[in-house]
Amino acid sequence: MLNEVLTYILPSFSRYGVAENIVPFGNGLINSTWKIRAGNHDFILQRINDEVFKEPQIIDQNLKLIQQHLHQYYPNYIFAAPLPNNLHLTLTFVPNHGYFRLMPFINGSHTKEELTDPQFAWEAAAQFASFTAMLSNIDTSSMKESIPFFHNLPLRFHQFEQALLQAPSNLLLLAQDQINTLQSLQYIAINNNRIMLNPAFKKRPMHHDTKISNVLFNQNNIGICVIDLDTVMPGYFFSDVGDMMRTYLCSVNEESTEWGLIQIRNEYYAAIVNGYCSQMGIYLSETEKQHFFDAGCFMIYMQALRFLTDYLNSDIYYGAAYPLHNLNRAKHHTILLQQLLKKEKILKNSLY
Repeated sequence: MLNEVLTYILPSFSRYGVAENIVPFGNGLINSTWKIRAGNHDFILQRINDEVFKEPQIIDQNLKLIQQHLHQYYPNYIFAAPLPNNLHLTLTFVPNHGYFRLMPFINGSHTKEELTDPQFAWEAAAQFASFTAMLSNIDTSSMKESIPFFHNLPLRFHQFEQALLQAPSNLLLLAQDQINTLQSLQYIAINNNRIMLNPAFKKRPMHHDTKISNVLFNQNNIGICVIDLDTVMPGYFFSDVGDMMRTYLCSVNEESTEWGLIQIRNEYYAAIVNGYCSQMGIYLSETEKQHFFDAGCFMIYMQALRFLTDYLNSDIYYGAAYPLHNLNRAKHHTILLQQLLKKEKILKNSLY
């Protein structure tokens, strides 16, 4: 792919200078990303995975809307917007190679791949909340979903039920304990559906992918801005808060199969809630604030369902590094959810 980038892609961005150095960047699973040095400046080049994002034009349109809003109301916010190519387009299509965009690299910044301090969780939560707060005046009807029904928990449960009807008997047998557990927790999906019908829960521009590596920090480990904005679209606050809980609370990586080490870190829960409310507290309804805990349940349960569904569907979505990979991922999230539910009373007392 590197030779293709050099030969077919970079000429579309020659206005920024001749590429002097290009190297793969980051460890994202969806898009392909490179860091480029050209004309004494650093850039990020990214290929959009159009198997996941079926209509890359939607991403481009949403980002333009966000950029215009931030430029008008928050001109000092660091927003790594796609740069125009030689034809003044911010989305570049190269036949047989796909969709690309070029963005400025934010010098003096760094990302984190893991959380070693609850203060970093607070900073990240504040950054995601600040991003939504700044976009609070955008009419969400003007934005489109880059991945339709992305965080629709009732739909994910329905897909799980469909997989049960079609899965090979050997996979069903191996996954039976996991299937029984997730079926017994269906009330979480029912509760989620009830909430989405409650007018106290407002649709806002949400990030939808709030892992720690999607926050830029400065040299003093203070949050600067959020990045990887392909999934920014209308949604509910529990998408961002819940995804932070899913990825920040656990004491071990989600790929871990050391089941006994999967624990909830209370101080990280408090950091997420307090950091988020430091920026979004005035925008959230009292009803929304009362459902922070449910946000974690929704997103962890959803991801457990998605991994198990993919396992039953023979790993067609996430892929698998070994035969039981997605079954183990589902088990990891199920244990994490069970640990979260055990601590409900303690965690709900976290101040915000």
